[in-house]
Amino acid sequence: MTAPMILQPPQVADAAVIWLHGLGADRYDFLPVAEMLQERLPTTRFVLPQAPTRPVTINGGWSMPSWYDILAMSPARAIDHDQLEESTQQVIALIEAERASGIEPGRIVLAGFSQGGAVVLHTAFVRYLEPLGGVLALSTYAPTFGDDMQVADTKRQLPVLCLHGRFDDVVTPDMGRAAFDRLHARSVPVQWRDYPMAHEVIPEEIRDIGDWLSQRLDG
Repeated sequence: MTAPMILQPPQVADAAVIWLHGLGADRYDFLPVAEMLQERLPTTRFVLPQAPTRPVTINGGWSMPSWYDILAMSPARAIDHDQLEESTQQVIALIEAERASGIEPGRIVLAGFSQGGAVVLHTAFVRYLEPLGGVLALSTYAPTFGDDMQVADTKRQLPVLCLHGRFDDVVTPDMGRAAFDRLHARSVPVQWRDYPMAHEVIPEEIRDIGDWLSQRLDG
């Protein structure tokens, strides 16, 4: 397993953001974004893990960094749930490492783009029952959120920010909105914001993320 990239803050760390990249990308993908956000959050450590390289069925079986295999795109995403669980355990290990370093769990935020976002949503609401500081869900979906989804009492106050492109044809807006709706229906404090973009990240979105993180981690 490749070690995560860790962007240490200029001041003593008292918060952490664990940020997962998307399918086919790597741990460097969001480094420029993390560097930009850290200018506003000088006591926040950014942890950028690397997905393992493995064959991805929908991409002709070619090997690439992926948090889990995608077996089919429709009518709904069919995924390798065992690999999703492996990636979830990797995220939990990173959370526990931050806690062991002295970061309070309420000051640890999980963030993920696309496939990485699916992993952090599953981690935060299905597998990791301890309190957290928040979840950033970028251009993503929640393949494990069903109609019978239960939310633990410890997650009733967990803030979530869902961000999505209106023209996203990779993870369509309705897929992202379905995850939002499931959380909203269970009284989770979740917000939805969409942007005039495709499956990408734009400066306006990064500014909104910076504002959201600052409200929770600055000071």
